[in-house]
Amino acid sequence: MREARVARHLGLPHRVATLSVHTSPLDQPGAGDAGGMNVYILETAKRLAESGVEVEIFTRATSSDQPRIVEVADGVCVRNVIAGPFEGLSKQDLPAQLCAFAAAVQRAEAQQEPGWYDLIHSHYWLSGQVGWLARDRWAVPLVHTAHTLAKAKNAQLAEGDTPEPYARVIGEEQVVAEADRLIANTTDEAHQLIDWYGADPAKVTVIPPGVDLETFRPVPQGFSSSAEVSVPERGEQVRTARERARARLGLHRQDLVLLFVGRLQPLKAPDVLIRAAARIVQDHPELGDRLRVVIVGAPSGTGLAAPDSLQLLAAELGVAERVRFLPPAPRAELAELYRAADLTVVPSYNESFGLVAMESQACGTPVVAAAVGGLPTAVLDGRTGVLVDTHRTQDWADALAALLAQPHHRDELGHAAYLHAQDFSWRRTADRLLGAYRDALAEFARLDATGSMG
Repeated sequence: MREARVARHLGLPHRVATLSVHTSPLDQPGAGDAGGMNVYILETAKRLAESGVEVEIFTRATSSDQPRIVEVADGVCVRNVIAGPFEGLSKQDLPAQLCAFAAAVQRAEAQQEPGWYDLIHSHYWLSGQVGWLARDRWAVPLVHTAHTLAKAKNAQLAEGDTPEPYARVIGEEQVVAEADRLIANTTDEAHQLIDWYGADPAKVTVIPPGVDLETFRPVPQGFSSSAEVSVPERGEQVRTARERARARLGLHRQDLVLLFVGRLQPLKAPDVLIRAAARIVQDHPELGDRLRVVIVGAPSGTGLAAPDSLQLLAAELGVAERVRFLPPAPRAELAELYRAADLTVVPSYNESFGLVAMESQACGTPVVAAAVGGLPTAVLDGRTGVLVDTHRTQDWADALAALLAQPHHRDELGHAAYLHAQDFSWRRTADRLLGAYRDALAEFARLDATGSMG
């Protein structure tokens, strides 16, 4: 493979072992433990392969019917390894299966030629624990992306939600200390790694995630590109695309549509949207008569304890007929939903980046988001959307109502949101990852040559 030879010549790895213990990149985001991390792993793997770096993704098999190896794209495969029972294990049960997972990873490497993997990239702390072991066994650098951090989640816990266990905090501290490179999604996360976990600043690299700009766009494939049409024509195309998306979803042209996309759990705070919608109906009848809320996702995590809680809340607040619940959707359908919405709402208590916010903006739909974690990076307050500093119902109702009452301002925000999203492609993310890989390999070789590896 010519690309692989070029990559090696440039000091890049030939083959990367990517570890994703608790969730498969092939799972549908929005349910179970699948979310933005799944999208991140798969999309970056495809772009890395395009640059000549082969990627083998290790994840835990959850069904006996799953093939052991799935070829996802040229140069990318997913290895479903057996570690514990296929079903019935929650994320909290998985630390007990790390030994089995690590053994399966070691066994897969032992069946190949010596030096098969040049680098390990682990995602989430469970994978980091396995990566730490493999790093020492294979004598290759470990690059780690946390995606979420226990200390950050516990500092901004939703009311009644369960805090992350201390065992996870210890596990994260160990991985931070052992990794050769730490990839942070935002500068906020980088500061958390350094200030809260004692990370060496020289080892921390900020690389924002990307978005699939071919799928998530203001108009679907088949419309003329924005470069080929005038501004008035482009505006008409966007309006036409929105009307078509609404018609397919059974929404009316005059509806005011608020969209939530994500796992249904307290951390993501979909209840905040429902409460705010009820307040808008109460305080702004001129808006409330046209208000529609669309919630896309499935119960997950602590949300599984009361899977019907959001439906019950909507009924209790008298807005059940205005709230529609949809299951997690594949990307093409998700893009339709973003295009159909007037605003996408991201009221999470913590987000390492906020991929939903970026996907929505790429479709030209502005976002109202909580001012937490990486969301201030994803959403530019007052320019591509609005950030809300609290989770108080009145604050969210006021922010949403103000934008719903100003269609021209929403259009301005939506156009700026589209332009902002163009800076966050998966190609750009992968290129910066390649730079981090190159640096990690060079530093690892230097320390090995000087005997500083321990």
